[in-house]
Amino acid sequence: MTQHQNETAASATVDHEGHEIAFRGLLASVAGCFARCETRETFARMTRGMLMELEDVNCWSLAEAIGERGPHRLHHLLSRAVWDEEAVLERTAAWAVGLLDDGDGILIADETGDAKSSTDAVAAARQYSGSVGGVDLCQVAVHLTFASSAGHCLIGRRLYFTQEWAADEERRELTGVPDELCFATKPQLAADMLRAARRQGISASFFLGDEVYGGRELRTVCRELGLGYVVAVRSNHQVTTGPVKLSVAKAAARLPKHAWQRMRTGAGQKGVRDYDWAMIEVTADDPPDGHDRDAGTSVLLVRRHRYTRTVSYYHCFAPGPVTLARLVSLVCLRWRVEDDFQDAKEICHLDKGQVTCWNSWHRWSVITLVAYAFLAVTAALERAAQATRDDPREADLVPLSSHEVLRLLRVLIIPPPRRDRDHLLWWSTWRRRHQHRARLCHRHWHAYADATPRSERFSNGYLQLP
Repeated sequence: MTQHQNETAASATVDHEGHEIAFRGLLASVAGCFARCETRETFARMTRGMLMELEDVNCWSLAEAIGERGPHRLHHLLSRAVWDEEAVLERTAAWAVGLLDDGDGILIADETGDAKSSTDAVAAARQYSGSVGGVDLCQVAVHLTFASSAGHCLIGRRLYFTQEWAADEERRELTGVPDELCFATKPQLAADMLRAARRQGISASFFLGDEVYGGRELRTVCRELGLGYVVAVRSNHQVTTGPVKLSVAKAAARLPKHAWQRMRTGAGQKGVRDYDWAMIEVTADDPPDGHDRDAGTSVLLVRRHRYTRTVSYYHCFAPGPVTLARLVSLVCLRWRVEDDFQDAKEICHLDKGQVTCWNSWHRWSVITLVAYAFLAVTAALERAAQATRDDPREADLVPLSSHEVLRLLRVLIIPPPRRDRDHLLWWSTWRRRHQHRARLCHRHWHAYADATPRSERFSNGYLQLP
């Protein structure tokens, strides 16, 4: 490596002291959500553990890495300990938004699925998920991302139940689902998170979503909250333009040639991405009660691929005038939530929770989202600092990604996993003993289940153990 390369590498080092202070500040902001200091300390250590470099991530590997003598404290934190995980997530969201907000933030909803091997996990069912590649046994959760020019971060989540699962009283009882919760569609879960964000004081100008979130009910909620929206819709989605009601595909087919404008939507590794765009004024079909139907700007945005001629459609509303360039930029920003999913899973293990119950799923997701919020905000601040330094040694460097920032943080502020000889031997013995006991228990249970009718095992609605 040349001297110039050494200096350039050194200039990219993150402000580790400042970020250590920021991490402690984030943990301090959620400290009031815990009833005991021991629980708060375990939470902090587990959150740091989520950012360590581990081959596999579960309560066992995390407990070993942070120096515990067994996974019992982490199990207790996820299942029975007294702390308000929803308040932790709300305060983390407020912390992240406070650092990322540029006055023109947007909110993006999307769902992601995590493959499961058993229906014992809460809400696990055979259902469609794009992240698992089709219909499979998985858990699906709707998430909300806050994005601005500074950066983006996941700030909310809701676990989705299929109608069949939500109606299964036995499964709900076994996994601890609260009685007051009932089936809700994905758009309804997104609307719930938008209302929660407004109650928390999180302001945004637009809501973005794919075709799942293009229905009238959610669009009406956006207008109630003062949000504009840009949501993808299917080709058979109906709009009214002038005196005619027709599908968006037919409306786009009527566009004259001069209505299309070619606009650049960004640059990828293979070059720039250009599409043809057109905008059609439509009559609003979603004004809330008491709102003026003609207020704001309601349009259909149409995108056409330059070569394949594939067409996509977006139903859009803005409280005031809006330009084509502004709507196109919002369409491109929707992918921020996909970036968040990828990083939260790859780096902070959002999809690695080997938990089965309602409490445990929500608490694992909160811990991973706190870790991811710290990392996402840290990366955003580092990119902003790099842009303002105007250092010629950084002219040939791409902006710091979350992955690269984490590599540096693991050297600078995140303690390495504990790997001393006595600790490793202790854990090897503990694992083998636990696995032996688990094997005996499974054999005992299967022998009991084979010999006892199901009606006797679940008498009075509760599982009767041998």
